[in-house]
Amino acid sequence: MTSQLFPIHGLVSFTLAILLLFLGKTLVQRSTLLRQYCIPESVVGGFVCAAVTSILYFGLNVQVEFDLQVRDTLLLYFFAGIGLKSDMRQLIKGGRPLLILLFLASAFIVLQNTLGMGMAEAFGLDPKAGLMVGSISLTGGVGTTLAWAPLFVEKLGISNANELGIASNTVGLIAACVIGGPIANQLIRRHQLQPSRDAALEVGILEHQANNSVNYYDVLWAWMWLNLTLMLGYGLNLLLVDAGITLPKFVSCLFAGIIIHHVVLAVLGEQRLKSWSGASLGLALISDICLGMFLTMALMGLQLWQLSGALMFIMCTLILQVLLTVLYTYFVVFRCMGHDYEASVIASGFGGITLGSTATAIVNMTTVTQKYGAAHQAFLIVPLVCGFFIDLVNAVIIGIFSGI
Repeated sequence: MTSQLFPIHGLVSFTLAILLLFLGKTLVQRSTLLRQYCIPESVVGGFVCAAVTSILYFGLNVQVEFDLQVRDTLLLYFFAGIGLKSDMRQLIKGGRPLLILLFLASAFIVLQNTLGMGMAEAFGLDPKAGLMVGSISLTGGVGTTLAWAPLFVEKLGISNANELGIASNTVGLIAACVIGGPIANQLIRRHQLQPSRDAALEVGILEHQANNSVNYYDVLWAWMWLNLTLMLGYGLNLLLVDAGITLPKFVSCLFAGIIIHHVVLAVLGEQRLKSWSGASLGLALISDICLGMFLTMALMGLQLWQLSGALMFIMCTLILQVLLTVLYTYFVVFRCMGHDYEASVIASGFGGITLGSTATAIVNMTTVTQKYGAAHQAFLIVPLVCGFFIDLVNAVIIGIFSGI
């Protein structure tokens, strides 16, 4: 029987996301377990909504559909803020770690696809169907899934490719949100790592400095710079499209923020730029809100009932994929990235690279740094690997494995 569609207006959806973020923060503050393992508040609030909409679907045959158009703009604001607070000197210093992380993520894609194809064959399916529960949906995300699924249907005859990919991405996104904080927390405690305690976070403020004040002009200045960055980012994106280069808009906004930061640095000088601490705090505050709202809305929109098709194959494969991610992150990524505090923060975001999305990686790292202190290098190299380089590598590897 066809379910009854219940659309939710954009303004109502946005307001509900605010309420859910409040709910998530309240639940995390009251739960020692959630705080101890650095589970993001946005994940808690968003997943509560996803669970409720699933109950409505299965119990009352009502499909709730949220208008989430504002969600992508929130992500652009967030990455614009990251760019505005980024220092190219740190990026240059992080060149070698960036290459190491890219190599580790690329090697993991091969493992991910090998596992997916092996599980598909074990379930009597076309082995190439396993790519849809491998790097296509997990490392690639929804966009990559929607791009490759029609090709798998037309050229490989895998009729349920889209359903497999969307369901796998849903589970992967949830898993990526949950594993990042606990991995970093365990690494920090087990190896007795010394956090930086640097209060100048890219996103938000340290937990023990929650009383820092932000005034009217701090927020207004930050908002103006963010809007200027978004305009430049849109312009850069259009130029790249005209040149035949397709990049996610958030990558263009990230680079636009870096450009503006260094233009302002050249004009004002480093000492005057450092005195702009209030606006920097305003940027951190707005970025924190935008990221929290984005992930809350992303989880609100999850349609968990899409997991019903080929459920046993999807769940068995994804359990192994998540376990593989945890072991690889804990024993390989952390050691290769320097087995220090920065490496633990990168480890918290690695699940976002390989299971979820760039936003998932960043929200995991944000939760860890708000508890332990800044990790500037991690916030530069993870978005670049996750949002740009890895998509290029993934496309090549998918092509080799699929033969398309």
